[in-house]
Amino acid sequence: MIKYFDAPWRDKFLNIFLLFFIFAVSPVFAQNNLNLDQALRSLGETGEVQLRWDPFFASGTFTVGQHQAAFVSGNEGESGLVLLNYQDTLTLPLPFMEGGTLKFPETFIDQVKISFNRLIEEDNSRYRVAVIVVDPGHGGRDPGTVWTYTVNGTQQTIMEKDIVLKVSQMLHSSLRTAFPDKRVLLTRTGDTNPSLDERVSMANSVPLADNEAAVYISVHANSSFNRTAQGFEVFYLSPSHRRNMIDRSLYADTQEIIPILNSMLEERVTTESIHLANSILRGMNDAIGDISPNRGLKAHDWFVVRNAMMPSVLVELGFLSNREEALRMSNDAYLKKLSDALYKGISDFVTFFERSGGFTALQ
Repeated sequence: MIKYFDAPWRDKFLNIFLLFFIFAVSPVFAQNNLNLDQALRSLGETGEVQLRWDPFFASGTFTVGQHQAAFVSGNEGESGLVLLNYQDTLTLPLPFMEGGTLKFPETFIDQVKISFNRLIEEDNSRYRVAVIVVDPGHGGRDPGTVWTYTVNGTQQTIMEKDIVLKVSQMLHSSLRTAFPDKRVLLTRTGDTNPSLDERVSMANSVPLADNEAAVYISVHANSSFNRTAQGFEVFYLSPSHRRNMIDRSLYADTQEIIPILNSMLEERVTTESIHLANSILRGMNDAIGDISPNRGLKAHDWFVVRNAMMPSVLVELGFLSNREEALRMSNDAYLKKLSDALYKGISDFVTFFERSGGFTALQ
């Protein structure tokens, strides 16, 4: 502390001048400027952060998860707009170049960090798909449908269990890459045969927070006595099927509301299953609709879709009983195309589901 009240008048004047100078310029000195490493370290407290810098346009974008803060550099002390997620704006002191080095005003970094934290908190509270269960049908001693064809004088046996496992493994890899924040599960990873109960129990037993949801996709290949039958189709649980989806122990004192809550939950899951099935069907139609007929969306009481307590569908990739379609499905490049189609459908569903906070508003 500077004391001036006991000094001679000239000392008093000097002290007053010094106090005035300190308070007048303190905002300049209080504004610390950070280098890139310091800025990244500070923003890194919100999550893994990256900076994309375009020296030609003197502009940059900080990215944390799914969120971006875009800016242009200015002169030291100059303020300007920062664009958040290409929607909202902040007016902040702009980064600037000093001796060929990019500097970041501390206020700029603090406010961007606050904004990122707010957006991440909103993400964490929003209804989201947290678990995706992919179920390759059959396996082990249960090969599913099996057909043998002669190709160039050599017999080629094609088994459903192999086809659907390859497609599911490719799909699992794509989903893991696209959604690192979600749990993507396979009900089998090799030539094993978990029971139908074990498959749906795996899905139903995954713990979920109140704002989290799971989806279940069972992958199969078809067969028919009609050897000309071909094409893909997607099944969801018939709305007429009734099932108990409520844990009665949670409503011990209000048993009378259980039928109402159960009916509401059934309706919601059915609606979401139809959306998921439609999205997958569109993805497959876009990818292979020119070479394989789209047999449409269908309702059926398959075991896995009626016992999975979540949006669930069963996908038939094509008919192994059809020689032309079976030989296509014996080709890994075609299986990758099928996998990409499933991925596109699931990804579109997840994006739409999370942006809308679930489909309750659409019911």
